[in-house]
Amino acid sequence: MNDDALTRLRRWPRIRLAALPTRLVAARNLAGTLGAGAPPIFVKMDAETGFALGGNKVRKLETVLGGDRLEGVTHLITTGGPQSNHCRVTAGAAAHLGLGCVLVVNGAEPGAPRGNALLHRLFGAEVRTVPDRAARTAEMERVAREIADRGGRAVVLPLGASTGLGALGYALAALELDEQLAAVTSGRTTWVFVSASSCGTLAGLLLGFSLLGREDVRLVGVSADVSADGMRAETVRLAAEGAALLGWEGSISTESLSCDDGQVGEGYGIPTPATHEAIALFGRTEGIVLDPVYTGKAAAGLLAWIREGRVRAEDRAVFVHTGGHPALLV
Repeated sequence: MNDDALTRLRRWPRIRLAALPTRLVAARNLAGTLGAGAPPIFVKMDAETGFALGGNKVRKLETVLGGDRLEGVTHLITTGGPQSNHCRVTAGAAAHLGLGCVLVVNGAEPGAPRGNALLHRLFGAEVRTVPDRAARTAEMERVAREIADRGGRAVVLPLGASTGLGALGYALAALELDEQLAAVTSGRTTWVFVSASSCGTLAGLLLGFSLLGREDVRLVGVSADVSADGMRAETVRLAAEGAALLGWEGSISTESLSCDDGQVGEGYGIPTPATHEAIALFGRTEGIVLDPVYTGKAAAGLLAWIREGRVRAEDRAVFVHTGGHPALLV
């Protein structure tokens, strides 16, 4: 454990958006349906961070927009898909802070916006569309120049706020989760499952548990779209970037990280039969709403690992619920 880095992390400047700590709930009914070989299962309810319908992006924005980052700023610019959770929360933050917001979205404009696409507009964001993902960065830079030419100043936020700075939000979440786990049933190994795409959430958890020196914690990132190799490389890169911000030169616990791309199916935003089963099972047994893009696939990964015996009865499993339920209503 590195006390100096942990102190710097706890004191890191943030804007306050999230309702913290989020709950850690025991999913006893879910565990019961999986049989005697299932471990105790807990759900970290980051779907309930509270701001702009919650989810994991709220924690990242707290650190990305903290300190003096907003001094003189008139606009926030970011990017994502038409149903982007990150775009939703960024638009909500801009409205809350009295700033303009431009969202650069790849894909055709919906005729009648629903889900997050509706919320983007409800929060007052200007939505600009580009033909594909490759065109997003250049368009964000062009919008920032337009705003500067008008005398404004924009902060451009990368996809998912997945930077080393954004990862610090989830390093803090790891500390929060660690304290909550100390008060519940112990296990030989704690397996933490979380959805991964742009990898900032997974990287923050990896950094946080590395700082804590928790050798009994294993992280499993379940991909929504990227390859396992790509996920690992980006997660370790972002965790190292966050560690550098804290001035920490210790080792990132890469041996504790597993990357699972077995639930991707046909690609991003396309649920598999296992995704649908996980959504139905969490809803029926625990009254917990998952989404078909991220958390449904991550939950399918959790169920597969338990059924395959990779997580044993003497261990414990934690599912980090990163939100995203507006996508279920599209």
